[in-house]
Amino acid sequence: MSKPRSLSLPGKIGAYTILVLFSLFAIYPVLRVFSLSIRPGNRLLTKSLAIIPENATFHSYYQLFFEEPFLRWMLNSLLVSTIVAIIGVGLATTAGYAFSRYRFPGKNSAMLAIITTQMFPVSMLLLPLFIMLIKLHLYDSYLGLIIAYSATALPFTIWQMKGYYDTIPYSLEEAAMIDGASPVYTFYKIVLPLALPAIAITALFSFMTAWSEYLVAVVLIQDTALFTLPLGLKNYQASMESSWGLYSAGAIIVSLPVVILFMFLSRWLISGLTLGSVKG
Repeated sequence: MSKPRSLSLPGKIGAYTILVLFSLFAIYPVLRVFSLSIRPGNRLLTKSLAIIPENATFHSYYQLFFEEPFLRWMLNSLLVSTIVAIIGVGLATTAGYAFSRYRFPGKNSAMLAIITTQMFPVSMLLLPLFIMLIKLHLYDSYLGLIIAYSATALPFTIWQMKGYYDTIPYSLEEAAMIDGASPVYTFYKIVLPLALPAIAITALFSFMTAWSEYLVAVVLIQDTALFTLPLGLKNYQASMESSWGLYSAGAIIVSLPVVILFMFLSRWLISGLTLGSVKG
């Protein structure tokens, strides 16, 4: 097999220039939000473009952690998002495998019904969810919010896992079964390790579905003790006056867990793609 051709020096310069420009385009808004979060209270409306403002202060961050219920909101979001991610991975990996490997009555109809739910915006599902959770006595509770987020994330993740399982040769499972492996052992020891990239994406998507969602939470949660981060940060935005320092500091902190999770799961994406199916 011939080696891939490397770019010429002008080509490398052009490629890196484009990458740097797009990186700056993506990073600059974040830097502006960070700049706003460390501005003194009397300079929030300044027109200065400096990233580090004059007399910069971290007082907004101090207020968030020690004078506001921000930590409570973060714990609520972490709890809900982590459970939604676990449910998403658990159900999507098993349901996707069933749709990929087995034939059963109603399979095509079930797959069509699952993907059809993705055609409707979340706003159309709010009223049915609202009525259902009230009748189940789960309105204004962690469990009700977890059910709503899981139902929102699962259709996409099930189809994603099903599509990835389709790319894994079934002959690997057949060879293991010939050697005496049970279907359960084959699934956990052979199929799942090869599906790590898709599992990582499923976990990340499920977590993000719950972490930064506002519309569903504002309808299903009224108790301030159960507020998630999007609901809590909305309190800093009012019609007459907005606490932009606190709002910006909160936005920076909210983004960190998603970035950390993505960096952690990216390792699994890379290692999962290089896993072999034959034991040396």
